[in-house]
Amino acid sequence: MKKHRWNETFEERRVTYTQELAGRFVVVEGVPARVCRETGETLFSPETVDQLQTIIRGQLRPARVIETPVYDFAVAKTAA
Repeated sequence: MKKHRWNETFEERRVTYTQELAGRFVVVEGVPARVCRETGETLFSPETVDQLQTIIRGQLRPARVIETPVYDFAVAKTAA
């Protein structure tokens, strides 16, 4: 059996975090994270996760509001 050795390199970046909560789509920009160069995996520190939860659940006034189209995959697939 062949063993694979993973060589992951993480770098500090600012990312956009998205989450659906109670039918709303929430976007938080400029979130500090560690991102793997090879896989794109994103890791957040416990402090960052706490701050994200405070922002999302605290119902703070957003910096801006965007309109987002929503597509139904099943319908889009049959229309193609």
